[in-house]
Parts: sequence; structure tokens; C-alpha cells
Amino acid sequence: MCLSIPGKLIEITQTLDETFRLGRVSFDGVVKEVNLTLVPQAKVGDYVMVHVGAAIAIVNEEEAAKTFEILRQLGELDELQTGGSLN
Repeated sequence: MCLSIPGKLIEITQTLDETFRLGRVSFDGVVKEVNLTLVPQAKVGDYVMVHVGAAIAIVNEEEAAKTFEILRQLGELDELQTGGSLN
């Protein structure tokens, strides 16, 4: 069971105010639209942890890579890579 997954913020797609933003996040090449409200300081190029379609924290690139590799080894990325959601 995956609680959150790291991805790289590649684009801010919508900004309604200082806090509410949406962006495109790449998860090893799989790109999903993500709510950025909980990480208002996130900027393009940052790595974020995403849970149920919402970025919940900013992490460094090394930590993101380690987490992504563990998830890959556990087979937790299969659904995401076949078009599933980030639940």
C-alpha cells in the first residue's frame, strides 16, 4: 500500500491565489495533475510527495529517488504506470 509517492513538479498550470495552485508532476515519466495547496512554496523543479492527488511535502531529489526506487522494487508503481490514480 502506497501512502505517498515522490514526483518532480514540471509546470504550474493554474494559480487562483497565493495558496491555491495546480501543477503537473512527473513520476518517472508518468505526468499527473496535482493540487499544490498544501505546499505553496513549491516551485518548478522541486520534488514533492503526493498523496491522493495532492502534494503534501517538498523533498530533496536524493530522498525522492530513494523512495521511488523502493516503491518500484515493491511493485507499488504498477498501477500508476498503467494509467491508475495516485490513491
